Amino acid sequence: EVIINALRDMPEEINIKAAGTAMRFMTAFLAATEHGEHVLTGTERMKHRPIMILVDALRKLGATISYEGEDGFPPLRIKGQPLDGGQLDIAGNVSSQYISALLMIGPVLKKGLELHLTGEIISRPYIDLTLWMMREFGADAEWTAIDTITVKPQPYKSRNYPIENDWSAASYWYEMMALTN
Repeated sequence: EVIINALRDMPEEINIKAAGTAMRFMTAFLAATEHGEHVLTGTERMKHRPIMILVDALRKLGATISYEGEDGFPPLRIKGQPLDGGQLDIAGNVSSQYISALLMIGPVLKKGLELHLTGEIISRPYIDLTLWMMREFGADAEWTAIDTITVKPQPYKSRNYPIENDWSAASYWYEMMALTN
């Protein structure tokens, strides 16, 4: 919800509340696209969640991001601009959301992205899911080595993408019914 509202309204200050995924994905998106300058903030708890790994990686790609408070933590001031991209090293044992955020902007980077994951890669299934979804929208993104992902500079393609309803909540009712027999 906070991502949809941010993308629709693009206010100068974007409050993502307590949504850590939104903080990570919006940081990369705002840094790599020409949508002006924004302050990305959240709840008091969000302001104590680390984001330095992602900010440092984006800065290496040419992003203009500054901390509005304590270094390493939101809120962030982000000036959106086209980024060159290129080769980037990041630890493989960090949150997959940092890695996914970087991968998802790969297609819009002028040189694409060659992401080398160092050390143990702990979130390969989540990374694979990100790559699969990216390809669903026309990205050319794949593992090119055991520890390297290459994303070619190629814009995403808009398309209809139906998403099935989540039936997991109904399982509780079915379980209760089954237990009454």
